[in-house]
Amino acid sequence: MSDRLIRHNVYDRLRADILSCALQPGQEFREGDLADRFGVSKSPIRDALQRLELEGLIEIEPRRGHRVAPISVADARDILAMREILEVGAARAIVVSASESDLQAFDRFREAPTHEMKAFADYNRDFHLSLCDAAGNRRLANSAEQLMENYDRLCIVSLSASSASEAANMADALADHVAIIDALQARNAAHAARAITRHIQTSRRRVMRGLESRPIIA
Repeated sequence: MSDRLIRHNVYDRLRADILSCALQPGQEFREGDLADRFGVSKSPIRDALQRLELEGLIEIEPRRGHRVAPISVADARDILAMREILEVGAARAIVVSASESDLQAFDRFREAPTHEMKAFADYNRDFHLSLCDAAGNRRLANSAEQLMENYDRLCIVSLSASSASEAANMADALADHVAIIDALQARNAAHAARAITRHIQTSRRRVMRGLESRPIIA
């Protein structure tokens, strides 16, 4: 494997471990430990850590090692606020410029696996990314993709405890998605914006409750 491929592979694997919380928020580690884990020299590890620091996923502490960037309540609020801004903007663009076939393509999101959390999380991510893709703005779509990755990490941390009401929460989220789809297909920007805002505010309440019940490293 070429040096370039090794560096990309290390970066991809380390980033996936952070976003999936295999490496927990706030967890400390050293370059040598990661080099041993991945079976590489420190050079590709150092390169990956620098890239991840720019993304805000790693904090580098000179002479002390590194740690996974913690999740704070303030950061959670920022993530959810940015989601609302991007998705409402995407909806307004879709209403104006999307083709009829683009709008009908959202029908595939009218049903979802609401009894299995991992499958529903995959469905949920696909829905929200497709919403931003359909706006026809590549920068918006790229920002949304990075934001949803951080949102998924946030959910793993805040909602990891099992809950008897989780199936009902997923069913409610699906109903919100259907309302958003209805508004988009009717080309009603105001209704779409309200449905998205309501949906994300519900997510905000659930996530904040979860964070309050867990030790968060500020």
